[in-house]
Amino acid sequence: MSRVKGGTTTHARHKKVIKAAKGYYGRRKNTFKVARQAVDKANQYATRDRKNRKRNFRALWIQRINAGVRAHDEQMTYSRFINGLTLAGIEVDRKVLADLAVNEPEAFAAIVDQAKGALAA
Repeated sequence: MSRVKGGTTTHARHKKVIKAAKGYYGRRKNTFKVARQAVDKANQYATRDRKNRKRNFRALWIQRINAGVRAHDEQMTYSRFINGLTLAGIEVDRKVLADLAVNEPEAFAAIVDQAKGALAA
């Protein structure tokens, strides 16, 4: 039986890794062994940071909502505002609330007033 050499498969596998390492600095971009380590580590970071991105955006939305609430009422905090929304039965997520606070201050002010009214009642 004739011998099968794996050159084509190996070359394709190496090429895939080197392509993924495009733009890296030094030997990381053109040496397979080093590039594979760099690409593996980059994929670990990418996997981890897909979760962290959700965390970071939620924190950003909360900061924007808090700033918007305090701009309309000095005494109201983010926590009281969310409690007021729950009592008022308003189910708007934080992403939309943050967008309203930044781009539609009049609409956000109306929501703050409803939350304040629900807290007072």
